[in-house]
Amino acid sequence: MLKNAFVSIILQEENKENAGSAEFQVVNFTNKIRKLTSHLELHKKDYLSQRGLRKILGKRQRLLAYLSKKNRIRYNELIGQLNIRETKTG
Repeated sequence: MLKNAFVSIILQEENKENAGSAEFQVVNFTNKIRKLTSHLELHKKDYLSQRGLRKILGKRQRLLAYLSKKNRIRYNELIGQLNIRETKTG
C-alpha cells in the first residue's frame, strides 16, 4: 500500500524517534484522505464521513502551513512526493 512506501521514505530520512513529525503526520492524513475519498465515491450520502474528511483536510492544511513556514525545502519535497498540489510554473 502507499502508506508503507511513504512511511519508509520518511523513516529512512529521519530516526524512528521522529515518527510524530509534521511530515509523518501529513503522510498519514493523506492516506486517510485518499481512503475516505474512495469511500465517498461509493457512498455519496455518508455525511459523517464527509465531516471527518473535512476535519482531516483542515488538520493537514494546518500542518502543511506550519511546515512551509518552518522549512520550505522539506515542504516542497513532501508536496512533490505525495503529489498533493500542483507546482506553480513561472
